[in-house]
Amino acid sequence: MNASIDAFLDYLSVERGLARNTILAYKDDLEGFEEFLRGAAIESVFKTTKNEVINFMLAEKDHGISPNSIARRLAAIRMFFRFLVRERMIKNDPTVLIDSPKLWKKIPDTLSLAEVEALLAQPSLRTPQGIRDKAILETMYATGMRVSEAVHLKLDGINLEVGFLRCIGKGNKERIIPLGKKAIASLQRYLTVSRPKFLKQKTSDALFVSRLGQRISRQSLWKLIKMYARQARIKKAIKPHILRHSFATHLLEYGADLRSVQEMLGHANIATTQIYTHINKDRLKTIHRMYHPRP
Repeated sequence: MNASIDAFLDYLSVERGLARNTILAYKDDLEGFEEFLRGAAIESVFKTTKNEVINFMLAEKDHGISPNSIARRLAAIRMFFRFLVRERMIKNDPTVLIDSPKLWKKIPDTLSLAEVEALLAQPSLRTPQGIRDKAILETMYATGMRVSEAVHLKLDGINLEVGFLRCIGKGNKERIIPLGKKAIASLQRYLTVSRPKFLKQKTSDALFVSRLGQRISRQSLWKLIKMYARQARIKKAIKPHILRHSFATHLLEYGADLRSVQEMLGHANIATTQIYTHINKDRLKTIHRMYHPRP
Protein backbone atom coordinates (compact mmCIF):
# COMPACT_ATOMS: atom_id res chain seq x y z
CA MET A 1 0.00 0.00 0.00
CA ASN A 2 2.90 2.37 0.69
CA ALA A 3 3.93 2.32 -2.97
CA SER A 4 0.35 3.06 -4.05
CA ILE A 5 0.09 5.98 -1.63
CA ASP A 6 3.42 7.39 -2.82
CA ALA A 7 2.28 7.18 -6.44
CA PHE A 8 -0.96 8.95 -5.53
CA LEU A 9 0.86 11.73 -3.65
CA ASP A 10 3.16 12.24 -6.65
CA TYR A 11 0.07 12.55 -8.84
CA LEU A 12 -1.36 15.21 -6.49
CA SER A 13 1.88 17.15 -6.57
CA VAL A 14 2.88 16.89 -10.24
CA GLU A 15 -0.41 16.63 -12.12
CA ARG A 16 -2.84 18.35 -9.77
CA GLY A 17 -0.37 20.91 -8.43
CA LEU A 18 -1.77 20.81 -4.90
CA ALA A 19 -0.06 22.70 -2.08
CA ARG A 20 2.44 20.86 0.10
CA ASN A 21 0.30 21.15 3.24
CA THR A 22 -2.70 19.73 1.40
CA ILE A 23 -0.63 16.77 0.19
CA LEU A 24 0.66 16.17 3.73
CA ALA A 25 -2.93 16.15 5.00
CA TYR A 26 -3.84 13.53 2.38
CA LYS A 27 -0.77 11.54 3.40
CA ASP A 28 -1.76 11.57 7.09
CA ASP A 29 -5.34 10.53 6.32
CA LEU A 30 -4.26 7.66 4.05
CA GLU A 31 -1.62 6.42 6.49
CA GLY A 32 -4.30 6.32 9.19
CA PHE A 33 -6.50 4.26 6.86
CA GLU A 34 -3.53 2.00 6.03
CA GLU A 35 -2.93 1.40 9.75
CA PHE A 36 -6.60 0.49 10.21
CA LEU A 37 -6.44 -2.00 7.33
CA ARG A 38 -3.36 -3.67 8.82
CA GLY A 39 -5.21 -4.01 12.12
CA ALA A 40 -8.11 -5.62 10.24
CA ALA A 41 -5.68 -8.09 8.62
CA ILE A 42 -6.19 -6.61 5.14
CA GLU A 43 -2.81 -7.14 3.54
CA SER A 44 -3.39 -5.32 0.26
CA VAL A 45 -5.22 -2.14 -0.64
CA PHE A 46 -6.47 -3.97 -3.71
CA LYS A 47 -8.57 -6.21 -1.46
CA THR A 48 -10.36 -3.30 0.22
CA THR A 49 -14.15 -3.43 0.09
CA LYS A 50 -16.85 -0.93 0.97
CA ASN A 51 -17.20 -2.61 4.39
CA GLU A 52 -13.60 -1.81 5.34
CA VAL A 53 -14.07 1.86 4.45
CA ILE A 54 -17.33 2.05 6.44
CA ASN A 55 -15.76 0.24 9.42
CA PHE A 56 -12.87 2.71 9.35
CA MET A 57 -15.32 5.63 9.47
CA LEU A 58 -17.24 4.06 12.35
CA ALA A 59 -14.01 3.39 14.25
CA GLU A 60 -13.04 7.04 13.81
CA LYS A 61 -16.44 8.08 15.10
CA ASP A 62 -16.00 5.81 18.15
CA HIS A 63 -12.69 7.55 18.83
CA GLY A 64 -14.49 10.88 19.06
CA ILE A 65 -13.47 12.22 15.66
CA SER A 66 -15.93 14.83 14.39
CA PRO A 67 -18.10 14.16 11.31
CA ASN A 68 -16.32 16.98 9.46
CA SER A 69 -12.91 15.42 10.09
CA ILE A 70 -14.15 11.98 9.08
CA ALA A 71 -15.64 13.51 5.93
CA ARG A 72 -12.23 14.99 5.08
CA ARG A 73 -10.57 11.59 5.55
CA LEU A 74 -13.21 9.93 3.41
CA ALA A 75 -12.56 12.54 0.70
CA ALA A 76 -8.85 11.59 0.73
CA ILE A 77 -9.68 7.87 0.59
CA ARG A 78 -12.23 8.44 -2.18
CA MET A 79 -9.74 10.39 -4.30
CA PHE A 80 -7.09 7.73 -3.68
CA PHE A 81 -9.31 4.91 -4.96
CA ARG A 82 -10.39 6.99 -7.97
CA PHE A 83 -6.72 7.35 -8.77
CA LEU A 84 -6.21 3.57 -8.49
CA VAL A 85 -9.15 2.95 -10.85
CA ARG A 86 -7.84 5.52 -13.29
CA GLU A 87 -4.41 3.88 -13.27
CA ARG A 88 -6.11 0.48 -13.70
CA MET A 89 -4.64 -0.88 -10.48
CA ILE A 90 -8.15 -1.86 -9.34
CA LYS A 91 -11.39 -2.37 -11.25
CA ASN A 92 -13.97 -1.05 -8.80
CA ASP A 93 -13.99 1.92 -6.43
CA PRO A 94 -15.23 0.72 -2.99
CA THR A 95 -16.19 4.26 -1.96
CA VAL A 96 -18.72 4.92 -4.74
CA LEU A 97 -21.89 4.28 -2.71
CA ILE A 98 -20.67 5.63 0.65
CA ASP A 99 -22.36 8.78 1.98
CA SER A 100 -20.34 11.55 3.54
CA PRO A 101 -20.45 11.67 7.36
CA LYS A 102 -21.58 15.28 6.97
CA LEU A 103 -24.95 13.74 6.16
CA TRP A 104 -25.04 11.84 9.44
CA LYS A 105 -27.79 13.27 11.60
CA LYS A 106 -28.75 12.32 15.09
CA ILE A 107 -32.44 11.53 15.23
CA PRO A 108 -33.92 13.84 17.90
CA ASP A 109 -35.69 12.54 20.98
CA THR A 110 -39.47 12.84 20.94
CA LEU A 111 -42.36 12.21 23.30
CA SER A 112 -45.20 9.85 22.55
CA LEU A 113 -48.68 11.33 22.35
CA ALA A 114 -49.48 9.86 25.78
CA GLU A 115 -46.34 11.47 27.24
CA VAL A 116 -47.25 14.84 25.74
CA GLU A 117 -50.75 14.58 27.23
CA ALA A 118 -49.25 13.74 30.62
CA LEU A 119 -46.86 16.69 30.41
CA LEU A 120 -49.60 19.15 29.43
CA ALA A 121 -51.80 17.93 32.29
CA GLN A 122 -49.26 18.84 34.99
CA PRO A 123 -49.71 22.62 35.48
CA SER A 124 -52.35 23.43 38.08
CA LEU A 125 -55.17 25.64 36.83
CA ARG A 126 -55.79 26.75 40.43
CA THR A 127 -52.82 29.14 40.43
CA PRO A 128 -51.91 32.05 38.12
CA GLN A 129 -48.49 30.52 37.50
CA GLY A 130 -50.00 27.14 36.62
CA ILE A 131 -52.42 28.81 34.18
CA ARG A 132 -49.50 30.62 32.54
CA ASP A 133 -47.40 27.44 32.36
CA LYS A 134 -50.28 25.53 30.83
CA ALA A 135 -50.61 28.23 28.16
CA ILE A 136 -46.88 28.08 27.43
CA LEU A 137 -46.78 24.29 27.06
CA GLU A 138 -49.95 24.17 24.97
CA THR A 139 -48.67 26.94 22.69
CA MET A 140 -45.27 25.31 22.20
CA TYR A 141 -46.76 21.94 21.34
CA ALA A 142 -49.42 23.49 19.11
CA THR A 143 -46.89 25.49 17.07
CA GLY A 144 -43.56 23.65 17.30
CA MET A 145 -41.77 26.84 18.31
CA ARG A 146 -38.27 26.90 19.69
CA VAL A 147 -37.90 27.90 23.34
CA SER A 148 -36.14 31.11 22.28
CA GLU A 149 -39.03 31.93 19.95
CA ALA A 150 -41.66 31.33 22.62
CA VAL A 151 -40.07 33.73 25.11
CA HIS A 152 -39.92 36.47 22.46
CA LEU A 153 -43.57 36.23 21.44
CA LYS A 154 -45.28 39.60 21.57
CA LEU A 155 -48.80 40.31 22.74
CA ASP A 156 -49.72 41.92 19.42
CA GLY A 157 -48.39 38.87 17.58
CA ILE A 158 -51.30 36.63 18.49
CA ASN A 159 -54.81 36.64 17.05
CA LEU A 160 -56.98 34.28 19.04
CA GLU A 161 -60.11 35.07 17.01
CA VAL A 162 -58.49 33.90 13.79
CA GLY A 163 -56.34 31.32 15.57
CA PHE A 164 -52.84 32.31 14.43
CA LEU A 165 -49.69 33.76 15.93
CA ARG A 166 -46.73 35.60 14.43
CA CYS A 167 -43.33 34.15 15.31
CA ILE A 168 -39.87 35.61 14.67
CA GLY A 169 -37.40 32.79 14.07
CA LYS A 170 -33.75 32.38 13.12
CA GLY A 171 -32.35 35.07 10.88
CA ASN A 172 -35.13 37.40 12.05
CA LYS A 173 -37.50 35.61 9.67
CA GLU A 174 -41.19 35.92 10.38
CA ARG A 175 -43.66 33.06 10.02
CA ILE A 176 -47.36 32.66 10.76
CA ILE A 177 -48.37 29.49 12.62
CA PRO A 178 -51.90 28.24 13.31
CA LEU A 179 -53.07 27.55 16.87
CA GLY A 180 -55.26 24.65 17.95
CA LYS A 181 -58.43 25.02 20.03
CA LYS A 182 -56.77 23.86 23.27
CA ALA A 183 -53.90 26.30 22.89
CA ILE A 184 -56.35 29.13 22.16
CA ALA A 185 -58.42 28.28 25.26
CA SER A 186 -55.29 28.15 27.45
CA LEU A 187 -54.03 31.48 26.12
CA GLN A 188 -57.41 33.13 26.68
CA ARG A 189 -57.45 31.94 30.30
CA TYR A 190 -53.87 33.15 30.82
CA LEU A 191 -54.57 36.58 29.30
CA THR A 192 -57.70 37.00 31.40
CA VAL A 193 -56.51 35.64 34.76
CA SER A 194 -52.72 35.43 35.12
CA ARG A 195 -51.07 38.08 32.99
CA PRO A 196 -52.91 41.05 34.60
CA LYS A 197 -51.97 39.76 38.07
CA PHE A 198 -48.31 39.43 37.12
CA LEU A 199 -48.14 42.87 35.50
CA LYS A 200 -50.17 44.71 38.17
CA GLN A 201 -49.85 48.32 37.00
CA LYS A 202 -46.99 47.65 34.59
CA THR A 203 -47.16 47.37 30.81
CA SER A 204 -45.22 44.95 28.61
CA ASP A 205 -45.27 43.92 24.96
CA ALA A 206 -44.15 40.40 25.93
CA LEU A 207 -46.81 37.69 25.74
CA PHE A 208 -45.43 35.48 28.50
CA VAL A 209 -44.31 37.29 31.63
CA SER A 210 -42.91 36.23 34.98
CA ARG A 211 -44.48 36.77 38.40
CA LEU A 212 -42.51 40.03 38.57
CA GLY A 213 -44.09 41.28 35.37
CA GLN A 214 -40.98 40.84 33.22
CA ARG A 215 -40.55 38.84 30.03
CA ILE A 216 -40.06 35.21 31.06
CA SER A 217 -36.47 34.12 30.45
CA ARG A 218 -35.35 31.24 28.28
CA GLN A 219 -33.77 29.56 31.32
CA SER A 220 -36.98 29.82 33.35
CA LEU A 221 -39.07 28.36 30.54
CA TRP A 222 -36.61 25.50 30.10
CA LYS A 223 -36.67 24.77 33.85
CA LEU A 224 -40.45 24.58 33.96
CA ILE A 225 -40.50 22.09 31.06
CA LYS A 226 -38.07 19.85 32.96
CA MET A 227 -40.02 20.25 36.20
CA TYR A 228 -43.32 19.23 34.63
CA ALA A 229 -41.65 16.33 32.82
CA ARG A 230 -40.42 15.01 36.19
CA GLN A 231 -43.90 15.42 37.65
CA ALA A 232 -45.33 13.49 34.69
CA ARG A 233 -42.76 10.73 35.41
CA ILE A 234 -41.37 10.88 31.91
CA LYS A 235 -38.17 8.84 31.90
CA LYS A 236 -36.77 10.13 28.61
CA ALA A 237 -34.02 12.73 28.48
CA ILE A 238 -35.79 16.08 28.31
CA LYS A 239 -34.15 18.65 26.05
CA PRO A 240 -35.26 22.20 25.16
CA HIS A 241 -36.63 21.25 21.71
CA ILE A 242 -38.44 18.06 22.74
CA LEU A 243 -41.92 19.58 22.28
CA ARG A 244 -40.83 20.97 18.90
CA HIS A 245 -39.57 17.55 17.80
CA SER A 246 -42.74 15.89 19.08
CA PHE A 247 -44.91 18.45 17.24
CA ALA A 248 -43.23 17.68 13.90
CA THR A 249 -43.20 13.92 14.42
CA HIS A 250 -46.86 13.71 15.42
CA LEU A 251 -47.97 15.87 12.49
CA LEU A 252 -46.20 13.59 10.01
CA GLU A 253 -47.51 10.47 11.73
CA TYR A 254 -51.06 11.76 11.32
CA GLY A 255 -50.62 12.54 7.63
CA ALA A 256 -49.34 16.12 7.35
CA ASP A 257 -47.26 16.85 4.25
CA LEU A 258 -43.57 17.62 4.64
CA ARG A 259 -43.73 21.08 3.04
CA SER A 260 -46.38 22.30 5.48
CA VAL A 261 -44.39 21.00 8.46
CA GLN A 262 -41.28 22.69 7.06
CA GLU A 263 -43.12 26.01 6.87
CA MET A 264 -44.50 25.75 10.41
CA LEU A 265 -41.08 24.84 11.83
CA GLY A 266 -39.38 27.66 9.92
CA HIS A 267 -36.77 25.41 8.30
CA ALA A 268 -34.95 27.06 5.40
CA ASN A 269 -34.12 23.67 3.89
CA ILE A 270 -36.59 20.81 3.65
CA ALA A 271 -33.72 18.37 4.24
CA THR A 272 -33.73 19.53 7.86
CA THR A 273 -37.41 18.63 8.15
CA GLN A 274 -36.89 15.23 6.52
CA ILE A 275 -35.15 13.91 9.62
CA TYR A 276 -38.60 13.54 11.18
CA THR A 277 -39.59 11.10 8.44
CA HIS A 278 -36.81 8.82 9.72
CA ILE A 279 -38.39 8.88 13.17
CA ASN A 280 -41.69 7.84 11.64
CA LYS A 281 -40.01 4.99 9.75
CA ASP A 282 -38.32 3.77 12.93
CA ARG A 283 -41.69 3.77 14.68
CA LEU A 284 -43.23 1.71 11.87
CA LYS A 285 -40.37 -0.78 12.05
CA THR A 286 -40.85 -1.15 15.80
CA ILE A 287 -44.58 -1.76 15.36
CA HIS A 288 -43.84 -4.28 12.61
CA ARG A 289 -41.41 -6.20 14.82
CA MET A 290 -43.87 -6.19 17.73
CA TYR A 291 -46.97 -7.32 15.91
CA HIS A 292 -46.05 -9.13 12.70
CA PRO A 293 -46.33 -12.94 13.10
CA ARG A 294 -43.05 -13.42 11.25
CA PRO A 295 -40.93 -10.37 12.20
